[in-house]
Amino acid sequence: MTIDAVLAAARAELTRVKPDEAEHLRRAGALLVDIRPYHNRLAEGEIPGSVPIERIVLEWRLDPRGSHRISEINEGTAVVVLCNEGYASSLAARDLKRLGLRNATDLVGGFRGWVAAGLPVTEGGSPAIT
Repeated sequence: MTIDAVLAAARAELTRVKPDEAEHLRRAGALLVDIRPYHNRLAEGEIPGSVPIERIVLEWRLDPRGSHRISEINEGTAVVVLCNEGYASSLAARDLKRLGLRNATDLVGGFRGWVAAGLPVTEGGSPAIT
């Protein structure tokens, strides 16, 4: 199986959201989780209120039944995962759904799609949750 096939299968498990939909969800209280590396967040900025979580610990911090989860997480929490362009985030969101986070999805086009849609961005460089 190729990575393209793995990506297509992951996306088939998600109801992905476009930037304007993600903004609506953000305003309604959804948790936007930024898995981009620090240097990308520093150089390009961040979505206001998004939570940077390193990809290496993502499942531990967002497992709704895990002992290492962040306080905002439960099985019903709406979570939108974002990366640079919307590829790695699809795989991450699929994994979160499999952990029981039933409202996990990802951002079509990633952070760069958000910027292209003219949505708000703040200066980047927030420390990630590790």
